[in-house]
Amino acid sequence: MKKLYFITSFLLISSFGFAQETYYNDINTELTTLTGIPLKDALATKIINTHVNTLSYSDARECLKIIDLETGQTDNVLLIYGFSNNTCPTSTSDDNDHRLRNKNSFGGGATCEWNREHVYAQSQGTPPLGQSGPGADAHHLRASDVQRNGQRSNLHFITGSGNSGGTNGGWYPGNEWKGDVARIIMYMYVRYGNQCLPSGITIGNSNSVDSNMIDLLLDWNAADPVSDYEDVRNAYHDNNATYSQGNRNPFIDNPHLATRIWGGTSAEDRWGIYATDAEAPTIPTNLSISNETSSSVDLDWTASTDNVGVSEYDIYVDNVFNSSSNTNSHTVTGLSASTTYSFTVLAKDIANNESGRSVASNGTTLAGGGSGSNCVSETFENIPASSSSYSTHQWNGDDNFEWIATDARTDQTITTRTITIRNGSLTTTQSVSGGIGDLTVTTQLVFTGSSGTFDLKVNGVSKGNIPYDSTVQTTTIPNINVEGNVTILIDSNSSGSNRVRFDDLTWTCNSTLDLDSFKLSDAKLFPNPSDGNTITVSSRENIRLTFFDILGKKVLESTSTSTNKTVDVSKLRAGIYFVKLENETGSTTKKFIMK
Repeated sequence: MKKLYFITSFLLISSFGFAQETYYNDINTELTTLTGIPLKDALATKIINTHVNTLSYSDARECLKIIDLETGQTDNVLLIYGFSNNTCPTSTSDDNDHRLRNKNSFGGGATCEWNREHVYAQSQGTPPLGQSGPGADAHHLRASDVQRNGQRSNLHFITGSGNSGGTNGGWYPGNEWKGDVARIIMYMYVRYGNQCLPSGITIGNSNSVDSNMIDLLLDWNAADPVSDYEDVRNAYHDNNATYSQGNRNPFIDNPHLATRIWGGTSAEDRWGIYATDAEAPTIPTNLSISNETSSSVDLDWTASTDNVGVSEYDIYVDNVFNSSSNTNSHTVTGLSASTTYSFTVLAKDIANNESGRSVASNGTTLAGGGSGSNCVSETFENIPASSSSYSTHQWNGDDNFEWIATDARTDQTITTRTITIRNGSLTTTQSVSGGIGDLTVTTQLVFTGSSGTFDLKVNGVSKGNIPYDSTVQTTTIPNINVEGNVTILIDSNSSGSNRVRFDDLTWTCNSTLDLDSFKLSDAKLFPNPSDGNTITVSSRENIRLTFFDILGKKVLESTSTSTNKTVDVSKLRAGIYFVKLENETGSTTKKFIMK
């Protein structure tokens, strides 16, 4: 059995190990369990974006005079891409044909001066980088000979060999600089998102995991290992010096993180925490279906086992990939009413080994309309074309009525497409029949910012808050209980720059109920899974609840009434339970998970 000695490995990494161990404390678990885009997002939201002291463009110049000094030098900065002119009186060369320049010979035009090279060309950003924010980030600025900088201009990087220079309409950084360039662009992409896409700066084949990443960069990252020079630059920013940014480039600390996120050519694992693993997880078993609505079903299965660790499960609907889950339960949304579907699940480990698929389990969604079923299900798959600009967007949703989002962008994803709102709102443009009972939506704060809430208004009346933070979370606002035609408005409570993704929005109908037509099977327990002290029962009737553990032992009894739908579950330990719901008309059983 393989074992991962994560913290111990950090302590063995030479003189900069302790700084790294401290810097990555908040993400230790994610580093060893996540892969792909979730790992990229975790690095961005939990580490890189939240540890930055912003430098001005002039600050960055002074910073380069410190961090770009050649190893062992006190006066000469090392010029990226080198330089072939030996006539400069203040320049010297070393055995590797590097070129040095006196750190005080900074300027913009003289033959023997140096200036700041934007490795990610300013004009190629979306919007252009300018000379603040990403344009002044010292991780991507390098000391460069003025003429060499001009030759590179804004050319895209391209494959090549030997020394740096223009080739085939692009720019090859040189054998000794290509790894530096790759790790810089990877940092800029993770730090600044869609403003700094690798696909906008590099010519190469798009990566299968992420079309914005370029496989050529992954090749360069593996072929040109991290130098002592890069380590010194990186370590400088993890201290309290005047021109320190306070954040590190994780791809310098461990180039193998790029392999973990995007695959491609495998790069060095400097931490030694990612053991080679060729063993696939076991196949998930006992796949069951419950809580069917007109557009969703709940899936549960017995967790797989693995020699290192299961990282996620992929869910397939009618043999087509649908979504992923980090736990052994998941709600599949966006389904059609009165339709039978075949569901299967497979497991993945942190090395991306896949199990076979589970035995298929069939489930049928309920008919549309009527109390308890979903009146609306919106997956945001029909939003306008991907755009990183904030504006007003309008579209016909899954249920073919119009939505409008203000101060919003359309280029972000969670598992599939989302609408991302800054200081705007999300609303239906016309009334929707059937009323509203409970509303459920998934949110996530992206880029920088702090946690907060959006206000849910139904027919202009506030009905509750929808929270968000840097984690993906699904929230249900229960017991809204407005009948007839309704309009929904989800409005930002912030006047700042928080940007929040919205996905998988649904609400249940709330037409006038005939008590004889009520079905216990329509009642829901939420949140489910739960990590709180109480849950809510979505029913207007009096219901007796009996909780049994997986061995069949009764562990809790409670009652939900028409006026008090809250159930205290604080005495339950983490685990899986079966809940028997009973009233005068009969009984039903539902699965409940306590986290």
